[in-house]
Parts: sequence; C-alpha cells; structure tokens
Amino acid sequence: MNYYFLGIGGIGMSAIARYFKQRGDTVAGYDRTESELTRQLVSEGIPVHYSDDPSQIPDGVDLVVYTPAVPQETLEYQYLQQKGLPMRKRSQVLGELTAGKKSVAVAGTHGKTSISSLIAHILHHTDMGCSAFLGGISKNFNSNILVDNSSQYMVVEADEYDRSFLQLHPFCSVVSATDSDHLDIYGTRQNLLEAFEQFASQTDPEGFLVVKQGLPLISDDDAEEEEHHHHHSHSTHSHHLPTDRVYTYTAQGIEADYYPWNVRNYNGNIYFDLRTPHGVIYDLELPNSSLYNVENAVAAAAVVMSLGVDEHQLRYGLRTYQGVRRRFDYRIKTPQLVMIDDYAHHPQEIAACLQSIRYLYPGKRVVGIFQPHLYSRTRDFADQFAQVLSTLDELIMLPIYPAREKPILGVTSSMILRKIDSLSKYLCTPDQVLQLVPALCPEVVVTMGAGDIDRLVPRLQQVLLDS
Repeated sequence: MNYYFLGIGGIGMSAIARYFKQRGDTVAGYDRTESELTRQLVSEGIPVHYSDDPSQIPDGVDLVVYTPAVPQETLEYQYLQQKGLPMRKRSQVLGELTAGKKSVAVAGTHGKTSISSLIAHILHHTDMGCSAFLGGISKNFNSNILVDNSSQYMVVEADEYDRSFLQLHPFCSVVSATDSDHLDIYGTRQNLLEAFEQFASQTDPEGFLVVKQGLPLISDDDAEEEEHHHHHSHSTHSHHLPTDRVYTYTAQGIEADYYPWNVRNYNGNIYFDLRTPHGVIYDLELPNSSLYNVENAVAAAAVVMSLGVDEHQLRYGLRTYQGVRRRFDYRIKTPQLVMIDDYAHHPQEIAACLQSIRYLYPGKRVVGIFQPHLYSRTRDFADQFAQVLSTLDELIMLPIYPAREKPILGVTSSMILRKIDSLSKYLCTPDQVLQLVPALCPEVVVTMGAGDIDRLVPRLQQVLLDS
C-alpha cells in the first residue's frame, strides 16, 4: 500500500508512519516545519517535504492519513479531497490497527505517555511482548513505536483531543485523569466527562478497566444537572464491566486496589513499596524519575499484573525504565547543576513537575523557563498559570506558541507575568534565554511547554555545560 501523511511530523502521526514503513508499505508525507522527528523519518527512508505544494505529492497514493491539526484550507488537503482519494483521520487508522489485537489503551488528560511507555517497556521484556504506539519518544526504544508481530498485545495512547479515543475498543482501558482540557473541542467539562465515560464503556467485556481512584466519571450530581439541561436520563456507571474487572489505583491514600507505600528519595532515585490486591511488593526502584511518576508506575503495574506479569518482571521493568523524552527528562545531572526538560503545559502538570523538583532537590534555587501553548489555554488558565509559576525562584517566559490557533486580542505571555508578584521574572526570546540563564547561576533549571521549546533545550544544555 502507498500511504501519504498530512502532518507527518506529529508524534502520533509519525508513529503510524513508522509502523507502516516497518511493515513494508510505502510512506511519504508533508509537514509545515522540519523537526528532529521529521529528520529521523527521512533517515528511515520516509520522504518528507515542508512546502504546502500538491505537485510534491507522490503518484499512486492508496490512502491519505491526516491529523485534525492540519487546517482544511491547506492546499494539499483540498487537492487530495478533490481527487476523491480515501482520507482517514489518524485516530480511525489507529482504531483499525488495534482491531483484532488485545489492545491496552491509556486515556487521560495527563499521564498517558508515561503510563503507556511503562506498560510497553515492561511487557516487551516478558514472553508476552507487545507492539506500541506512543505519544512520546521512549528513551528505552529511542522511538515512539515498538513493532512485535508475534505478540497479540498492542499498547496505544488514547487521545481525547477531537474525541479520537472513541475509535478504540480496548481489551484493557486505563483512565488516568479527567481535568478540564481541550474545551475548544468539548465546550463544557460535562461533555469531556461524557466522552471519557463512553471510552470506558467500550472496553471488551472479557477485559478490564484500570481507573484512577476518585475520578468523576459522571457522579450523581452531574447526572441530575445533566438531566435538568437535556431531559434525558444518564447512567451513572461509566462501564458495563462487573466490579471484579475494574481496578483502581492512586498515589494518595490507601483506598484503591493498587497504591504505593513508604515512598522515599535516595540520590534523586525513588523507591517505594506497592500494595496490590495480592499482597505487597517491597522496594521497587524508579531511577531518574519524578514524584508523580510513582502514580504512573502504579497504574502500569495494575495493568501488567492483571495481564499476568510476575513480581520479578515488574521489578526489572521499573528498574530499567529510562523514561520518555521531554517527560521529567534529565538533560544534566551533576552535584552542581541539574537540568530537567518537561512537556508540562497545563497548570496541574506544571505544579506536579515543580513539586517533584522541590521534593528531589530541597532548598536548591530553581530557574524555570516556560513557553505557553495555545492562546485559548493561556486565556482560560492565566490565573492558575500565574499561581503555579510564582513558586519558582526565577521565571523566564517565552512568547505563546500558537499551534493551530489564530491570535486572541490581548492574550500574550505578559498576561501571565503581570499576575505574578515577584521581581524575578523575565520575558525573553529563545536567544536571550541562552544569555540570561547562565547569568542567574541556577542550581536546577527546568524547561516546560508543549510548543517548540524543545528546539531550545539542546542549545541551552550545551551553553550550561560550557559555562
């Protein structure tokens, strides 16, 4: 088959492109900007071009895969549509690829990538094996994809953006968080929760559901309010599985089926005991990790143990897990200086990231560089961003990364900065950051954001190592 990808540089798109290529299909694609990821695709034999030019589309395309992030006014999109070629969204293609496999789908407004990469890494080192489509670059696989044609298991990240995850019918579903996000798509938090509930209800009756303790997959109050608005009754049960096929996990408290105990930090590595329905597993090690990754590890443990992984395999998997690029990603770790890069772009993710840094490096001076992602998110969460970012010793803000959005009048990075009551705050271009950070003599540097701040990271790393 000949596949053509519109927006091939996206993390989820590139995973499917790589999968088809490794399977022996012909793959090519377009993206608006060149990145480290597109350069890797090219080095793997997938041609990519960066000008929106229909004449560069190869002949004989059988299927076009596109992402909702590519605007429909794109010339290539319109040309392909006019030609009448079959076009499918990335989420539809993923749904077809997982059909017929025992898929493990990880959903949630955050935690997806860490949990799914942990599950994939642990299973990969057992006889079960697995294929995986990840929403980040696993440092263990040095890729966002794992192909194992002999395994019946497929681990996928189930993205709630654009309701993509409703294309999946998993054997095992995980829901890690249902924070208000993507309200540009859903309109209300209620609609977002309903989508998560729908996702959970699509779990195979023979399979199981792993859900974070206390998530409001529509509580009774919501259902009543819902009825009031829409005059239709709503089941308050988010799944059709018997209760013994639903497992809960948490990092806070002892009410869930799986939870950590005695969490401790030794030299920036985290150790914990895991309580499970079958007993306690002592002294699990998570090297070079964050405090919030303990919760992700507990979620992954709940999944793999329910699939039949034993204690030794779990222990080995966690100990050898190297993490995901841009997820609490150590770039420098010396006694004098630590540099961590993180994808955090939602106030709660930033809070979790900074809380981990304070836990691992108490009393150190922390310099944070943050690039807001989307005008709408900046506008909607300006107060919360200001609140969490004000905990930094020094804050450097980059201009907003617009992604798919047009500017909104009055919404800028300064909107957040103005709300922060501190003199240690700066608004900079990426080049100014490279001069400013060494001058601040930091002990811990953290870069945060989901835009193109990742291009600044290796440059800053080099400057800090040289200074």
